[in-house]
Parts: sequence; C-alpha cells; structure tokens
Amino acid sequence: MRGSDPVSAATKTHCPYCALQCGMEIGPELAIRPRTDIPANASGALCQKGWTAGELLTNGERLTVPLLHGEPVEWDVALDYVANRLSAIRAEHGPDAVAVFGGGGLTNEKAYTLGKFARVALGTSQIDYNGRFCMSSAAAASIKAFGMDRGMPFPITDLAEADIVLLAGGNVAETMPPFVRHVTGPRMIVIDPRRTQTAKLAWLHLQPTPGTDLALALGLLHLLIAEDLVDEEYVAARTTGFDEVRTSLSAWWPERVERITGVPVYRMRQAVRAMAAARKAYILTGRGAEQHAKGTDTVTAFINLALALGLPGRHGSGYGCVTGQGNGQGGREHGQKADQLPGYRKIDDPAAREHVAGVWGVPAESLPGPGRSAYELLDALGTPDGPKAMLLFGSNPVISAPAAEHVAERIGSLDLLVTCDFVMSETAAMADVVFPVTQWAEETGTMTNLEGRVLLRNRAVAPPEGVRSDLDVLAGLAERLGHRFETDPVEVFDELRRASKGGPADYSGITYERITAEKGVFWPCPEPGHPGTPRPFLDSFATPDGRARFVPVQHRPAAEETDEDYPVYMTTGRVLAHYQSGAQTRRIASLVKAAPEPYVELHPDLAEQLDITAGDVVRVSSRRGEAKAVVRISDAIRRDTVFMPFHWEGANRLTNPALDPTSRMPEFKVCAVRVERDS
Repeated sequence: MRGSDPVSAATKTHCPYCALQCGMEIGPELAIRPRTDIPANASGALCQKGWTAGELLTNGERLTVPLLHGEPVEWDVALDYVANRLSAIRAEHGPDAVAVFGGGGLTNEKAYTLGKFARVALGTSQIDYNGRFCMSSAAAASIKAFGMDRGMPFPITDLAEADIVLLAGGNVAETMPPFVRHVTGPRMIVIDPRRTQTAKLAWLHLQPTPGTDLALALGLLHLLIAEDLVDEEYVAARTTGFDEVRTSLSAWWPERVERITGVPVYRMRQAVRAMAAARKAYILTGRGAEQHAKGTDTVTAFINLALALGLPGRHGSGYGCVTGQGNGQGGREHGQKADQLPGYRKIDDPAAREHVAGVWGVPAESLPGPGRSAYELLDALGTPDGPKAMLLFGSNPVISAPAAEHVAERIGSLDLLVTCDFVMSETAAMADVVFPVTQWAEETGTMTNLEGRVLLRNRAVAPPEGVRSDLDVLAGLAERLGHRFETDPVEVFDELRRASKGGPADYSGITYERITAEKGVFWPCPEPGHPGTPRPFLDSFATPDGRARFVPVQHRPAAEETDEDYPVYMTTGRVLAHYQSGAQTRRIASLVKAAPEPYVELHPDLAEQLDITAGDVVRVSSRRGEAKAVVRISDAIRRDTVFMPFHWEGANRLTNPALDPTSRMPEFKVCAVRVERDS
C-alpha cells in the first residue's frame, strides 16, 4: 500500500484535527514532530491526537476501492452509476431533489468546489454542512454586532498578554490542549455546568444550570451597569444601541439571576469586578454557550458585555469565538452553507450572485437561492417535498446530528446515498456508493484556523493505490453531468481567490507562496501587496457606520425543561482522546485505550438517589430515544445534570433538534432525560 510510503524528507504541514491547526512535520516512517514556527503551537506542543495522527495514514480499515451496494467496483463504474442516478432523479423530481452535505474538516479548496458543484453542476439549493452544528450561533451574533464573522478577530498569541480571559462554554484543555499554553498567564473565568479540566485551571468557575447561560450573561451586564463599571467613553465613541440594552436589563437583578442559574451573586460580582478592573481582557464563547435554541441571543449577550467593558477592537482585548472543527471558519466562508456564496457573500444578494456567477461562467439567474439548514435538510430527506438523493462529504450525521435515530431513518429512506470517506463510518455503511478518498497528509490544501489565519497543509505521503481526492470525485461527476471542474488544488485556490474578491472574507491577495513564506496570512487580504488583517476591528467595525451594535436580548427557558417523566438535565461534550464523531480517533489503538467507551457522568447525590453505583450500566432515555452506557460518578457535574460524550453512537439519539431561529443551530447542550439502571 503506497500510503505507508513516506516522502524522502520531513514535510511541513498541519494537524488533521481541531481549529488550532497546530503545525507539525511528517518525517520518515511517518514520525510526527511539532513545528515551532506556527503561533498556535509555537512552543512545540501537540495533544495526544496530534502525536498519533500518523496512524490515520496506515489504518488497517482504510477504504481503497469504490463500493457499489457493498461490492468493490472500478472508479468509472461507480462514477457512471452515480451520475446516471443523479440525472434520473433530477429529471423526475427537479434539481432540489438532490442534496449535498459537507463538513468543517474539508480544505477551503474542497469546500469551495463542493458549493460550486451543488449550484452549477446540480443546480440545487439543498446544500449545508456540519459546521452549522458548531459555530453558526456565534457567527450570526458576530455579524449582528460587528458586521463580520471571524471567529477570533485577533491572533491567539494576544491572549497571553491579558489580565483576564472569560471563557463561556468551552473546555479547551480537552478539546484543543495546546490552546491552554496561551492562557496560563491570564486569570481565567470559566462558565460551565461541569468542573471540566479547563474549569479546574480557572481562577473562578461559574457553574450554571444547563440552558441558563443567557440569563447569566444578562445578570453580569446588569451588575456592570449597577456598579457603574461601564466604559462609557468607549460606548459613546465606538458603539450604538446601548441605551436600549440598558433599559432591557432592568428585570435581570442578580438575585433573580441566581435563582434561575444557580450561580451565587457574590461570584457574579467577583467576575464583573475583575473584568472591569482588568487592563486587558477577553471574552470567548464555545459550543456550550452556542449550541442552544437561543444560542445566537446567548452569544449576543456576551458580546454586549464585552462592548460595555470596551473590549472589542482594542489591541490586547476583545471578543472571540473558539471555533472547533479544523476548517470550521473557512468551511463557512466559501459556499457550503445554504445561504452563502464564496467570500462569505449572501446568496440572495444580487451583486454577490453576479460576481460569483461571472467567475463560474454561468448566468447569475441560474444560481439557486437559499436552501434548508443542516438539520432541516437532514429532516427532509426522503419526504415528499424533500431530497431523494444526497452526496455526503466529510461528515457522519448518524453519530453527530441531534435526534440521530430519526436522522438515520431519514437517511435510510433516500433513493440514493453517496459518501466520500476514508473509513467505513456509521453513515458510510448505509450508502449505496462509497468513494475512497484521500485524507489530510495525502493531499495539499488550505485551512483557515480559529484566528482567521489561512494555512497550507502540504501533501506528505502518497495515498493508497486506487484512492482519489474529493476534488477528483467532484470533477469526475461534473464531467459526466456536462461541466469541467479543476482538480489541482493550486488552480482551485486561484479561482477561490477570484470568487472571494470584494467579499467580507476576501482571500484575493493570498497565495500558496505567501502562506509558506509568512506561516499563514490573515483574511481579509484584498490584494497581493496587502499585509493581511490580524486585527480587523482596531480602527472601525465592519458595519455601515463603523460602530459596533448593542442588540437587546431576553432569556427564555430551554426548549425542553425537566418534568416528572424526564427529571434530569443532560448535556454533551468531548473528551481528550477523541474528535467529533470519532470516525478517525476510534480507530487509533492508543486513543481507544485512553477512552474505550461512552459513559454517563453523575453526581454522587444523584447516583445515591437512583441507587446507582460506579460501573453500573444505565439506560438514559429522552423523548427521542435511549442510549446505554457505563456510569462514572463525579462531583464535577451538577446534582441535577448528567453528562455524556458524543463521540460514540448514543448521546445524540437523545439530544433535542429544537433550532435557534436565527442560526438554525440545534439545542445539543441541554435536554431532559430519565436515568435508570439497565435491567
């Protein structure tokens, strides 16, 4: 198998996992070494997932031949079959009968091509991606407040200079451990229902009831105003809308917030006074604050707090979203989302349509309009008005989608499911056709990390015989549908640059050569001589008048509260050894040894109440399904809450697909469950 043959010298590239995109080198015998020239891990740090990433390349479960109904076939046979079936389904039901579902781990080149393929080769509006499940609420809130969404609008190295960093709903010590190197100096305030590994590092841990982060953020801002700690000069000079927000907070006095959230008033005061006294401070949000049916409003409330403190747009202070997936930022900038075109343009903007259609060489009127968001798309599969076929790239929704059992049923009702994967994931196992594709170090492409820094992942090894890239798959299908698509990532990136030119996420001044020479380039970078934009808001925000917007929001309960039948809250999250749906990490022996199975974490008091002991197998049930797992007992979790990691089948059978009205983010982080010892 040629995939195990290393190149002759060490190749500089980046980790295949999270949005830090740590720099690494791959040397002979697939030896992994951390790089020290990439700011995300300039200290030479890697987590255990990064150190073992070479094992992905020689995994014995690699797919190396296309499968048609489970049987190996030649590439041309599989491509012909898919193209013919797509043509027949489109002819009978129309272009929207075909759906495309992408992933936040795809390179910019693949994300861009996937969006182009959907709109040009298929003519479908039905495209979205799993990044909708990860950071869409923060994106929506940032656009409202700042006019632009760039996860962290500052270099990650700026964090080390701060006095205080408040992290709402993030567990970076487990999800991206090298991140912790950047926050060892500042005092950390962590908001999380669990005393996570990150919370254990914090100066102050606020432990709210799941689903009440919004009320807590409102209470913190109420206290800031009541104690006359608002940066009034900044508010007057750089923002609008504060008076309306000030008025909207009258009902959120601290004692009421304590009753709702369970966070003591004195701890809220500690947090507010420390933030206000800090010379430099940051507020960061993660999935814990965002994955709610009110996630956009929750992030908005934390942005309001940041604005009242005078943080955004100041060197050494600010607000940022801790993006999770490897290319979660770039993946949403170049056309995978249902409502977007390359360059973070809106698909219903006539000028945007004209520009992108011109680059693509098609009439603007031929481009479809906005389609369904990720969960709504999955929920519509196989229904009378929904898609009859789906092409799936870089995602495993049978594990990662909310109400996963229902999603599996919908996927199973399709006339045609086509997946591109390098292993037989749970979703690929359901497919009519599986294309074996290259991964990570077997291909060249760009990634945009959590800072908005565009990085280059270089091909380091040859793929196994018979394996092709996603770009080759899309080009092969496009050719059979009457279109010519480029397969060389350099050529694709050059086209992406032209398509993004003039958009909010302008990559037109970025080249592979610049990325290599400069160790990454920040967008927007509108022309070759432009230095890139590491801190885009220092002079003004990306709004028509250059001012940031305060937006009033109000707390509302979780979409599903506890009751007599389902008396306990459940929240989900990640563990150190695994990543996303686990399709990659559950195939690495050392990572499986570190975290071999799913579990349910209960507080000792709840365990005693339920007569459950550590090691018992319990059945956790919600209104959508049930899952079984081994019990772990820990006082790190609240008495009214249980925790399950989502890297295995089970947790997302329980989660609630209630959607945020703006971002269409599902409510992963809180639902009502019942816990019983399994008979």
